[in-house]
Amino acid sequence: MSEVDEKFVIPLKYAGSEPSVWTEYIQMAIDYKPLNLGQGFPDYPPPKYIMDTLAKVSNESDYMLHQYTRGFVSKVLTNPGSSILLLEFDMLNRYSIITIFNLNSIDFLQTFQGHPRLVRALSKLYSKLIGREINEKTEILTTSGAYEALFSTISGHTDVGDEVIIIEPFFDCYEAMVKYAGGVPRFIPLRLKAVSGRIPTSEDWVLDKEELKSLFNKKTKIIILNTPNNPLGKVYSLEELTFIADLCKKWNVLCISDEVYEWLVYKPHKHIRMATLPDMWKRTVTIGSAGKTFSVTGWKVGWAYCPENLMRNIQMVHQNTVYTGVTPIQEAVAIAFETEMDRLGKEDCFFVSLAKDLESKRDYMANVLSEVGMKPTIPDGGYFMLADWSALESKVDVSSESDQYKDYRFTKWMTKKVGLQGIPPTVFYSTPNKHLAENFVRFCFIKKHETLKQAEDILKRWKTTEN
Repeated sequence: MSEVDEKFVIPLKYAGSEPSVWTEYIQMAIDYKPLNLGQGFPDYPPPKYIMDTLAKVSNESDYMLHQYTRGFVSKVLTNPGSSILLLEFDMLNRYSIITIFNLNSIDFLQTFQGHPRLVRALSKLYSKLIGREINEKTEILTTSGAYEALFSTISGHTDVGDEVIIIEPFFDCYEAMVKYAGGVPRFIPLRLKAVSGRIPTSEDWVLDKEELKSLFNKKTKIIILNTPNNPLGKVYSLEELTFIADLCKKWNVLCISDEVYEWLVYKPHKHIRMATLPDMWKRTVTIGSAGKTFSVTGWKVGWAYCPENLMRNIQMVHQNTVYTGVTPIQEAVAIAFETEMDRLGKEDCFFVSLAKDLESKRDYMANVLSEVGMKPTIPDGGYFMLADWSALESKVDVSSESDQYKDYRFTKWMTKKVGLQGIPPTVFYSTPNKHLAENFVRFCFIKKHETLKQAEDILKRWKTTEN
């Protein structure tokens, strides 16, 4: 290694990080051109009115919709008796003086980041959903996707040596983000209980309560919850959430509740927001996503909401990494929310119709996988499905693949030889627990019916050929 190479190796806190599974599998999709049921995005456009909002905003003549949106005052130090103007911004980032404070006792004011119209819409929506008023100026932050909301939240609340409990399977960035912040991940897997006479559902994947209790201690700072869960589709019940909440209260632990799939829940299950449980608002940060809510993952708009004291830590990270979001896209998302709030819960509400449409696709996909000999887990939420392929292992020759874990070898073989791509779920587990997922593959079913029919044809052709 040369002197230059040696000096500029990756910093220690990033050591051991590898290119993500998404990078590798996207390249395979380009190279081999399989039918891609791996990545989590639809292969059809969102509703026309959602696209029209962005088109309308992009053609607005008001120049401020194409410039930086609202920033914030993080700290204004003053001398006794001095004054400061408090500015209120409207949807076009124009401001007006609404009051003058004499700061004899106040030493700072804080106005949090986010496009005013979107923050206002989110405040109105979630105030209704969680049953308490959310302050649009101090308790909501809009971010560059839920990914950045997670990064800013984890980084803003994790100090060196803090322990962070992560429930497996988990979205793969959780572990990396905790480690980058200097935290210590502690893992606990959901385990599939014995099921006979029926296809298992994500409800059959459960936590061992005694094992979970044993992870909490004085060093525990955070537990990360994902409901509905990716990749499993588990929708946590009130009893399960209450058990977790009671442990958080006992040990004074923060819950980061990743609820990006909050609208994609299938009957009779219901999404319960952790922040609504008794005494949990003050110790919960909730993460949301416009990409998942409106099927526009490329718009990269997310948010976090929580009490003001928790938000300050998140804001400090956000302002020094992203600073502000994309103004016209935030404006378009705000308009989309305003439209849906007028019909919230009704049949013509996009949130309702999307879940109904996906439920039929879920059932179709489960039937196809069962018919070819795999054993799917029926998700109660989200748009991913895990399937156990171990019954087909004797018909699969993965000797050409050299990866350590069996699910990687299988999914690469299937991509190249069968023409169908899924994702290896060991990526969603810590190293000690990867063996729990080696017999599974993750498929995405938020696809056109024609795409799912094509997947059926591919799998049945493969089954016929193998037999």
